[in-house]
Amino acid sequence: MNDFNEDDDFVDFDPSSAFEEPNSKTIDEQIIENYQKDEKMMVLIFAQWCVNNDVDANELYKRAYPNQQANALLIDAYREALEAGKSDEVNDLTVFSVLEIFGNNDLAFEVQSVVDQRN
Repeated sequence: MNDFNEDDDFVDFDPSSAFEEPNSKTIDEQIIENYQKDEKMMVLIFAQWCVNNDVDANELYKRAYPNQQANALLIDAYREALEAGKSDEVNDLTVFSVLEIFGNNDLAFEVQSVVDQRN
């Protein structure tokens, strides 16, 4: 015996709609927002390390990425760090770690050159 009735509304059912997430845009926006916050934190750590080590963050960035335009986020973070003065120690390993997490290996290489000159 078949319980299917031609008058049922199942004919218009689109199975692909069952896999859509109702708030996927919100989730995407949250992911982007979280990435941007993390990126800003990485820039702030780098800028503060530069201030604490008497290094011009913008000049070091230019050495690492000579073909890129000035980084507005870095300019702001460095200015803020300079205004705040020296803070708690930001050790070399912390800077290397956050730079590498975001794929800034060229900048990490330039930081290493400063560390080598210091030692």
